[in-house]
Amino acid sequence: MQLPIDIETVKGFLDAEEGAALYQSALKAAPLGPLLEVGSYCGKSAVYVGTAARDAGSVLFTIDHHRGSEEMQPGWEHHDPSTWDVRAGSMDSLPFLRDTLRRARLEEVVVPVVGRSSTVARVWRTPLAFLFIDGGHAMAEAEADYRGWTPHVMPGGTLAIHDVFPDPKDGGRPPYEIYRMALTSGAFVETGAKKSLRLLRRV
Repeated sequence: MQLPIDIETVKGFLDAEEGAALYQSALKAAPLGPLLEVGSYCGKSAVYVGTAARDAGSVLFTIDHHRGSEEMQPGWEHHDPSTWDVRAGSMDSLPFLRDTLRRARLEEVVVPVVGRSSTVARVWRTPLAFLFIDGGHAMAEAEADYRGWTPHVMPGGTLAIHDVFPDPKDGGRPPYEIYRMALTSGAFVETGAKKSLRLLRRV
């Protein structure tokens, strides 16, 4: 894997080993159809998945409202003051994503969709070869992402979920809960894991 940008210059929380696993999984799935991720932030995961899309001749749709999830707001652990838009009175990570894609030369491969995941999911009709869920970590948002997007994963397609921590002391529970929902649904089987990343295949 040869990334087109120094990944350390991109804001985000994706571990490099998780990113490499994400790239390999997306590369394997990409010949089946388009790729989609929920939760763009500043584009770190979009570089990994977008590079896989580029290498496989596919395309990645990356969905985010770019106003930040709960844990990224002022006063919370993951807030980055540089993402604060004074005029809007809220966060705005879209300029950072656009800059990342420009520097990585992935603007022809990665298509940003600006809006709430649940809104876009309601009108989405294209089967997906690969779905990466890394959006809001509140239970309502994580469950909405799961229920809104997993029906679009085609048979043989891949579902990847980030920040899955079985032990509550290690992190928030909602990503783990939707991971368990995927397994107990009978629609997905686990195919791999790397740190907090879980990879599943639609049966």
